[in-house]
Amino acid sequence: MGLLRYTTYRFLQAIPVLIGISILTFVLANLTPGDPVRLMLQGVEADQEMIEQVEARYGLDRPMHERYLDYMAGLVQGDMGHSFHRNQDVASLIASRIGPTLLLVLSAYAFALVTSIPLGIIAAKRRNEPFDHVSRIVALLGVSTPSFWIGIMLILIFAVQLGWLPSADLVYPWWSPEVYGHDGYLEHFVETIRHLVLPMIALGTLQMATLMRVERTQMIESLQGEYVKLARAYGVPERTILRKHAFQVAQLPIITIVGLNLSTALGGAVLIEFVFNINGLGRLFYEAIIQLDYQLIMGITMIIATMFVIGVIITDIAYAYIDPRVTYGEAE
Repeated sequence: MGLLRYTTYRFLQAIPVLIGISILTFVLANLTPGDPVRLMLQGVEADQEMIEQVEARYGLDRPMHERYLDYMAGLVQGDMGHSFHRNQDVASLIASRIGPTLLLVLSAYAFALVTSIPLGIIAAKRRNEPFDHVSRIVALLGVSTPSFWIGIMLILIFAVQLGWLPSADLVYPWWSPEVYGHDGYLEHFVETIRHLVLPMIALGTLQMATLMRVERTQMIESLQGEYVKLARAYGVPERTILRKHAFQVAQLPIITIVGLNLSTALGGAVLIEFVFNINGLGRLFYEAIIQLDYQLIMGITMIIATMFVIGVIITDIAYAYIDPRVTYGEAE
């Protein structure tokens, strides 16, 4: 089938997945111990009548299944509900916080790809040499170490001890330099990078370590393939063998990991946002859970789930561009 038909088919497959996620999230959020109305009225002298009025206003006095159906009916029309703790539309809240999270996650992925692929190739080329041993130790440490601990260590070393980099907040590149008092766009860009370096490394280290291990393994396997041996027998330069023969085939597992690890990166962003005091989507999600803000919990969950589904679909499509042997076959 063609690309458009295949993409449509994959999106149609994703619909029941997203519905299942919405049901599970809605049920778990509503079964969480605690009363959202009393949390909202905390510090206010409220009698039972006021509590009932608030519950009726936000529909919390209705059965769970009716509230879920109403929510889904609004969601289909583009209405993500209203946060009763913040008295704002959920869509506007998410829009104001999703930018920092996307900036953090995308920069972490960029750091992981830029570092892991060259290191994995060099380690495979120098198999069982000192560089290979060191790279495997670094990868093992990166996979085993929590991202929030890496973030704390980076702050202590580069912000507290050396004073080279800031330890909190982000400078948003889409804002005007005047907002931060920067003298032109060059200074604005430099400050954006300086504020982004530490959280980017903290979040991207796990992805980098995982990708580097896979890249090394796949490159070793590719370099031992019969087509590589034949190319060497014909006198093809080693650089050409690496670039045209071994490298391209070795990238298929990398694409898979990048697509499937998007949920891991988004989950890790929650902790990193707390460590570096970043007002992103992860921090908003945590606050919504603490406040039992059902509409906000549902909205953020659906956004994250949709991003993950889109990432998986893009991964599937990218396969055919990397490997011509992969085609958009008939329905699975």
